[in-house]
Amino acid sequence: MKTAVRYGADAVYFGGAFSLRAGAGNLTVPEIREAMDFLHDNNAKGYMTLNIYPHNPDIGPLKEYINEIRSIPIDAFLVSDPGVMQLIWDAVPDAEIHLSTQANTTNYLSAGFWIAQGVKRIVTAREMSLEEIAEMRNHLPDKVDIEAFVHGAMCISYSGRCLLSNFMTGRDANRGACTHPCRWKYHLVEEKRPGEYYPVEEDDRGSYIMNSRDLCMLEHLPEMIRAGITSLKIEGRMKSSYYVATVVSAYRAALDAYLEDPDHYRFDPKWMEELSKASHREFTTGFYFGKPTSKDQNYLSSDYIREYSFIGVVRGLDPDTGETIIEQRNKFSVGDTVEIMEPKAPYYEERVDSMRDEDGCLIESAPHPQQIIRIPFKKVPAEYSIIRKRK
Repeated sequence: MKTAVRYGADAVYFGGAFSLRAGAGNLTVPEIREAMDFLHDNNAKGYMTLNIYPHNPDIGPLKEYINEIRSIPIDAFLVSDPGVMQLIWDAVPDAEIHLSTQANTTNYLSAGFWIAQGVKRIVTAREMSLEEIAEMRNHLPDKVDIEAFVHGAMCISYSGRCLLSNFMTGRDANRGACTHPCRWKYHLVEEKRPGEYYPVEEDDRGSYIMNSRDLCMLEHLPEMIRAGITSLKIEGRMKSSYYVATVVSAYRAALDAYLEDPDHYRFDPKWMEELSKASHREFTTGFYFGKPTSKDQNYLSSDYIREYSFIGVVRGLDPDTGETIIEQRNKFSVGDTVEIMEPKAPYYEERVDSMRDEDGCLIESAPHPQQIIRIPFKKVPAEYSIIRKRK
């Protein structure tokens, strides 16, 4: 969360006990208090996800949880279920509600219904085109925001409301426990030939028939803004701080360039080059320019493209030696050329000519997770800078 803000995010959405990422670490109540203090101190906002579709046994614990967090100055709640909205408003009457994409809002009539209930922001269904979003914008009050996904993993099911995980593993995606079976490998079995497995494509490795590419709209921010979208949402939960820093900084640079001079804006390919240094699947524009085709699926593999390693975070400067203090994330060695990403600044390269461990001993490599090391860089990186290396 802190990395997202330091690298350019205006707001962060996060989960607690009742979000759609049950497998994530999620924030405890004390951490949520700390998070909101940090966000507000840095002129950013925090939106909490309470977007599960609860079953009856969930209602009591959910009500207790909302009462527990009611005093925290959370800027808005992302909600899918009308019953959950009512629980929030019962406990926090002036709470701002944003309608989650899980609510499947695909038209202006549905949006108008939710706005009449008191919703202040509509997060559009991923199945909407930019043309449809522009039409929705024309039918909504000016005070209502439209938020849409701009980057991240795509779900094969309708706005993420999937039953496949529940059916195959007993884990409910709509209560945050998805096992992502859409990324698994599949073969075709003919009814009268049990045990004979045929590849769906002509590939002996099987076929990832439901494996979508990742959404990427970095090159199309002007079209999104002209459609009336006022909040660009990056899917970043359960991602590394390196991923968050890389993606957020690329979109921040492109967005700022457009807002500074829309009439003379030109897309800089360096932004896409930078974005691609984060782990990702092949990219697609999703539904924004029409229905996806077979080109928007990857039938061969669900693997990520990983060309760079996240190797460390700058924790400060040793004032006595002038060395940069680094907390290691992945192994690197003396002689490596690394790239240093400073918050809200272009990256630059440095060579690791030497390094010392916490005891002051010279070492040839940093192989131990999160070990603290000191490196005499030519330029002193800013605190919280991220260090990466091409694989």
